[in-house]
Amino acid sequence: MTTTAAVIPHWNRAELLHDLLQSLSRQTLRFCEIIVVDNGSTDGSVNHARSQGARVIEMGKNAGFAAAVNRGIHAAKTDWVAILNNDVTVAPDWLATLIQSAGQSGAWFASGKTLQTTDPSIIDGTFDEISRGGCAWRCGAGKPDAALWNQPRPVRMVPMTAAIFRRDLFDQIGPLDERFGSYLEDVDFGLRCALADRRGWYEPAAVAWHRGSATLGAWNSDTVRLIAQNQILLTAKHFRGEPRWPIVAGQLLWGVLALRHGRGVSYIRGKLSGLRFTRQLSGDHQSAARNRLREVVQASEQEIRRLGRESGMDWYWRAYFWLLRQ
Repeated sequence: MTTTAAVIPHWNRAELLHDLLQSLSRQTLRFCEIIVVDNGSTDGSVNHARSQGARVIEMGKNAGFAAAVNRGIHAAKTDWVAILNNDVTVAPDWLATLIQSAGQSGAWFASGKTLQTTDPSIIDGTFDEISRGGCAWRCGAGKPDAALWNQPRPVRMVPMTAAIFRRDLFDQIGPLDERFGSYLEDVDFGLRCALADRRGWYEPAAVAWHRGSATLGAWNSDTVRLIAQNQILLTAKHFRGEPRWPIVAGQLLWGVLALRHGRGVSYIRGKLSGLRFTRQLSGDHQSAARNRLREVVQASEQEIRRLGRESGMDWYWRAYFWLLRQ
């Protein structure tokens, strides 16, 4: 019998955690264990999680998403782990559907269709793709739910908003890179999976709902700073020796988006912070590894362009592909 543990990194907002735990209690396929990894909450979240039957690991401070997930995965002794944001709820058949689809497809990980809680007609996320600029797209985010997003398919990487992973995948690929803290750690992990030819599966019949940035808020200054920083970390780690123009174009355009949301200073702070990390990161410069990276990233970028054309290209991607003349 397949066993699954839920791993929930958490920091404050006990009411969000309550809604998630309630939805997990209604699963048609039961979790063997629910592990809440608390990043130093001060609002009674720990006691509430325990009262709901969850196992709680207390980090004692806000160590970030990646560190909390790693602690939870290390504690899990199951075949699969489900990683869930605290501001998610899932349909009763979410786990059963993903486990069945992953088993039938031979996937190492799987995600479903995540809709916005505030407007369930709008996609929050499906799977991820990455460009040669080192910038990722959560495919479908902000788009109306439509037939394009209702097609099961193999995928390269998935957001860790609500997804399942084979537990031994983390033994093979390694844990989340805690230098990322929060944001893009799942893209880094997904890219490592793709380079190692560990494929995932997207199953739209497994539905979840996500509030999105419920803890910090959309375009929060800390969020922008961390994403800007981690874009640098991601490219320093994986894209050394790759053409620079796509990287410059992609990340400068993201800065324009930050500026339009009044977060230009946070963007610059993040880039400066990321540059200080670059000497600590070393990419694999072997020819075979570079060739595999180019193959993966070029295919992923082509998929961004295809899906963008079919669903309506966002301003960012229109500008990116125009600059690259593609």
